[in-house]
Amino acid sequence: MATLKILILKPSSLGDVIQALPVLRLLKRHYPAAEIYWWIDAGLAPLLEGDPDLAGVVRFERKRWGNPRHWPEMLRSIRTLRAQNFDLVIDLQGLLRSGAFGWLANGKQLVGLDEIREGARGFYDHAAPRKSFHTHAVDWYLAVLPPLGVPVHRPFTWLPERPEIAAAVESKWPAGPTRWITLQPGARWENKRWPATHFATLVRELAQLFPDLRFAILGGRDDRPLGEIILQAAPGRCLNLCGATTLPEMIEWVRRGEIMVTNDTGPMHVAAALGKPLVALFGPTEPRRTGPYGQLENVLRLDLPCSPCLKATCRFEKPEECLRALAPAGVLERVQKRLRPRA
Repeated sequence: MATLKILILKPSSLGDVIQALPVLRLLKRHYPAAEIYWWIDAGLAPLLEGDPDLAGVVRFERKRWGNPRHWPEMLRSIRTLRAQNFDLVIDLQGLLRSGAFGWLANGKQLVGLDEIREGARGFYDHAAPRKSFHTHAVDWYLAVLPPLGVPVHRPFTWLPERPEIAAAVESKWPAGPTRWITLQPGARWENKRWPATHFATLVRELAQLFPDLRFAILGGRDDRPLGEIILQAAPGRCLNLCGATTLPEMIEWVRRGEIMVTNDTGPMHVAAALGKPLVALFGPTEPRRTGPYGQLENVLRLDLPCSPCLKATCRFEKPEECLRALAPAGVLERVQKRLRPRA
């Protein structure tokens, strides 16, 4: 009997890819002998390389392929995919380019998400509707499985341990018996960022209350100035890791931490996937759609007439009030409740 071959299309972003991973886990559980491949943005490929449930990772070189000089390279990638003779292609991105790419991959069946976005729906043999506006992204992605005869059930291992990465993290940043809190002050939208000065106030208070705590500040290179503001609140107790970790190392740092305080951004979904206690700070976005899956009770947000606006630019009369007015005292109280008692 021929091996079942499946291609999943979910190139970006980090949080979206994390939220789509349960589809992979349940497909592999239902079809243990299947060869499953994932089409992903080249910058995020390290997230999935070496994943035990994947036969391979197909890199989407979005930046390179935007230049006509590299179109022959893109065509070679498409021809390589067509030669795989996929039985099933699943588009979890729902954009015109992903729908077209899925169609060009020429699988026997192409399924996707039923949403009016750039005309992708026209490429699919079947599309999974979003039950309501507030249906969580994870549940929407999983909705592609039942029509394929794949049951949706739990538990599954969302992000398997990677001992070699954990060992590399320990070698670079020895943790010892220290209790760590991970902080994520950055976010793609500026109006999704709780002020760095608020993070600093939180760290200052926690450092006084818990002498055994240390703080790992996560983020990209652009977030490093935010990390420096926070670090000054407790210089001997903070580690500014912004721009210093790979994606797999960031995941192991979240796994290492006792609790995470985070904006609505990709590492928040990592913490949720790991079952790590967290406090998530929300402003313009809707946590019921894209909040920390399984931990929506740990979201803090203010009930303002403009929130959630779902917009990347704040137009409220008090700019970014939805997060600026979220007081550090309230976050401190929630973090204290989530910290485990000292031994």
